[in-house]
Amino acid sequence: MLKGKHIILGITGSIAAYKAAYIIRALVKKGAEVQVVITPAGKEFITPITLSALSSNPVISEFFSNRDGSWHSHVDLGLWADAMLIAPATASTIGKMANGIADNMLVTTYLSCKAPVFIAPAMDLDMFAHPTTQQNLDRLRSFGNHIIEPAEGELASHLVGKGRMEEPDKIVATLETFFDESMTLKDKKILITAGPTYEKIDPVRFIGNYSSGKMGYALAEACAARGAEVFLVSGPVSLQAKHPSIHRISIESAEEMYQCAMDVFPSVDAAILCAAVADYRPEMTSAEKIKRESTGEMTLKLVPNKDIAASLGQIKMADQILVGFALETSDEVHHATDKLKRKNLDFIVLNSLRDQGAGFRCDTNKISILDQEGTLTEYPLKSKQEVAVDIINKLVSRLK
Repeated sequence: MLKGKHIILGITGSIAAYKAAYIIRALVKKGAEVQVVITPAGKEFITPITLSALSSNPVISEFFSNRDGSWHSHVDLGLWADAMLIAPATASTIGKMANGIADNMLVTTYLSCKAPVFIAPAMDLDMFAHPTTQQNLDRLRSFGNHIIEPAEGELASHLVGKGRMEEPDKIVATLETFFDESMTLKDKKILITAGPTYEKIDPVRFIGNYSSGKMGYALAEACAARGAEVFLVSGPVSLQAKHPSIHRISIESAEEMYQCAMDVFPSVDAAILCAAVADYRPEMTSAEKIKRESTGEMTLKLVPNKDIAASLGQIKMADQILVGFALETSDEVHHATDKLKRKNLDFIVLNSLRDQGAGFRCDTNKISILDQEGTLTEYPLKSKQEVAVDIINKLVSRLK
């Protein structure tokens, strides 16, 4: 899976820098081309000569290596790479990456990199557990970076705890797995709905919900990263789709989302219905702003919106996969099972507002997946990007 891949290996100032030699050897042995970018502090722990000999490429550390006008282009590096791996990644570099402090070649290369980025932290247990470090790691996850969790073991301080950089063979295996899965949706077309819908009361007021669209957009990016062409039907959110294979179709109301989903669904291989669609809309919509002084007490009569999931379930072909979401507050599995069967879904993603860190306006989610065979798979609390990977893995298994 790594044959012919271009890998940028970023090395920072950690005692674990010696393990970078083993990472380079393993990557090169598997057919990858490795370009090392090292921070000035990193050179205190391992020499560029060693790294250059192993990678067969000159090591890059400074913007300007000669005084002849030549310089190293972090932009060109970012475009060249199929992946960037920072191993080891110190707390200092993690903080700079999370906050865009581009004061060295490694961080500027990271900020210019178009390819997936993998980060293998290495530091003492108290530094790793510190809220600042954890907040920075969460922020990097929210950007779509892959964090290779450190292991527990004896550290440079001779204390024992979590902070020891993962072993080189496991780090390389992580990259192999990523590239093995990276095109599992090639030539597939996926419909994804995301965000809330707004149901107008008058020109300035609406019925809506707290959905941020983060889960749906994470799913769209995950599908596109694996080679799919994605049709993202999005309610009003502030997010932007990044991958060029994502075609965003912006809507506002449940009726608009219904019409768009019905139009697109017959031409796709699968649909993931992640949007928080309003169940009801006002029966009457005022063309003018409603004035409290002249209207007084007001009764708002609501009528049901069309059920998008059930409608798609009725027209679903045998070779199509339909995935739904269920956000529940009580008796979660019972309600999700009922929805799964009624709407002819292949599997349903269940989360509960009773789980802290799950649901609306969070960067994390805690889900269970229930399929037609009655299998319930539970997952721990993860970033929404990681949750998206779990859901797409399930989708891929059903498409096969």
